[in-house]
Amino acid sequence: MLLQLEGVIAGYGSGSDILRGVDLSLDSGAFTCLIGPNGAGKSTLLRTISGLLRPRQGRILFRGRDIGGRRPDLLFRDGIAHVPQGRSSFAQMTVWENVLMGAYSLADQRQVDQGLTQAAELFPIIREQRHKAAGLLSGGEQKQVEIARAMVRQPTLLLLDEPTLGLEPRAARVVVEKMRMLNQLGTTLLLVEQNARMGLSAAKWGCIMELGTIKLQGMGDQLLNDPQVKRLYLGQAAESA
Repeated sequence: MLLQLEGVIAGYGSGSDILRGVDLSLDSGAFTCLIGPNGAGKSTLLRTISGLLRPRQGRILFRGRDIGGRRPDLLFRDGIAHVPQGRSSFAQMTVWENVLMGAYSLADQRQVDQGLTQAAELFPIIREQRHKAAGLLSGGEQKQVEIARAMVRQPTLLLLDEPTLGLEPRAARVVVEKMRMLNQLGTTLLLVEQNARMGLSAAKWGCIMELGTIKLQGMGDQLLNDPQVKRLYLGQAAESA
């Protein structure tokens, strides 16, 4: 088991808890999509795993070690990378400079070179547009740069928070295909996706989150064909996507 959450409770400040006892397990090499209504706690869950938010109760085990409350930079070095929702590229920096930021914690130049080579193979845009300011790229291109930056350190677990949000359909499909390729190379993916149909179609496994807990888990295609899931989570917007 690569990642295991046991009764995780977390929230912001002194307010009410957003996560209310999350239990979740990810095997090494899994590709899992997390869906659910707005406010269910999906983004909060990713932030808690990546160390941006400290759990109040429960355990987060990564490779058998409890990492709850560990600093994000240390978790990044441990092999957990988080691509947040929205744009996180440095707009005034070049594409190549953005990608190099992913290697800041690597002291071994051979590792840096290896990570950059793999990122460039998976995301050709980072060489094709290397001298261009990242802020001048399209939304889909910027998202590829952000994922490439996260992959330079060759993480074991990649957390992706709504990477297709705001992208036109063709760009969204390119981003999803890149995720599939990363998974085929052995990276474990936990994806939060607002387009439930697209996310569940891409991932092998799916989880449905409601009110801070995991309500349902199963294979992605099984959830896609579940009548209740179709009625409650796919809806007309998903049917026409």
